[in-house]
Amino acid sequence: MSDLRYLESFRDPDLGRALLVSLGILARSLPRTPVRIMEFCGGHTHAFHRFGLLELLPPEIRMVHGPGCPVCVLPKGRIDAAIDLSLEKGAVLATYGDVLRVPGSHAMTLMKARSRGAEIKTVVSAMEALALAETHPDREIVFFAIGFETTTPPTAAVILEALRRGLRNFSVFANHVLTPSAMEAILSGTSLDGIIGPSHVSTVIGTRPYDFVARIHKIPLVVAGFEPLDILLALRMLLTQIAEGRSEVENEYARAVAPQGNLRSLEMISRVFERAPTFEWRGLGLLPQSGLAIREEFGFFDAQRRFSIEVGHVSDPGICECGEILKGVKGPRDCRIFGTICTPDTPVGACMVSAEGACAAVFHYGDRDGAVS
Repeated sequence: MSDLRYLESFRDPDLGRALLVSLGILARSLPRTPVRIMEFCGGHTHAFHRFGLLELLPPEIRMVHGPGCPVCVLPKGRIDAAIDLSLEKGAVLATYGDVLRVPGSHAMTLMKARSRGAEIKTVVSAMEALALAETHPDREIVFFAIGFETTTPPTAAVILEALRRGLRNFSVFANHVLTPSAMEAILSGTSLDGIIGPSHVSTVIGTRPYDFVARIHKIPLVVAGFEPLDILLALRMLLTQIAEGRSEVENEYARAVAPQGNLRSLEMISRVFERAPTFEWRGLGLLPQSGLAIREEFGFFDAQRRFSIEVGHVSDPGICECGEILKGVKGPRDCRIFGTICTPDTPVGACMVSAEGACAAVFHYGDRDGAVS
């Protein structure tokens, strides 16, 4: 019960109303409106819709969806490579469930590949994938690792544990990407007035990696939690900076995020991974220094080396606007096939597949006006 009361304190309606009043006063005092603020994280996108916050915000604030959905930014070529690993190379692929319906080439998905005989196991953790290798020593088990910095430490830990146990039939197809690199790409091509920084990612990397946003791009960024009061307070902090002509990185989520991040997790990531020269993001293209590769020291556990995986570029269907939505250029309802051809039951793009995708959020909860402006 005490945990429930703690959660409810971040949903207090009286505090929420007070924050909304102060937001309205701040917004009307700004010299230029509307202000465009991006919620980078897909979890924040869903929180905005789930709690109906968009309908409560002053009209001077325009929210823009960002690319902070790890499933959404995974390019088709890497889905194709994962399917090939199991269908053609005979590996047992262990993966998180939210990847199963992401379409690769010719609308092929891991789920469809499984119906054609591919051995694809759904796991809830990296350690569960390792357990598969231990209980099936006669099979090659490949963990299809995806995600931002949040899920990278468990992948690093499982590689170290595989080494400790001497498991020779386990490897990782690494698809981990780096949040600051995506922010840099977004800010180079999209006009924004502020950013709500991700929470889970920031518990790992801290707030310091975002300093370039304020220093170079002169845009304020506030790291925020996922509860309604977290988000409203973060918006007030951003509008205060804008009104005062400041551009700083601030931390609303101080109860979970430290400026230096989680040093133990960062050390583990650094030990196992190094930055790849380039990594392709769906919608953003090839970004330099934006993904992680397994270090040569742990190369035996690198599925790309072990199976000579070639990852090719595959374009999204021309009718799908997922790429523009991930860049914050368009909103979900700007897509011609949103809610008709493309639905959660028949997704064409990854933004509709993932539980954190902007299109899925708007489909399930609706939005204020459906457009980015």
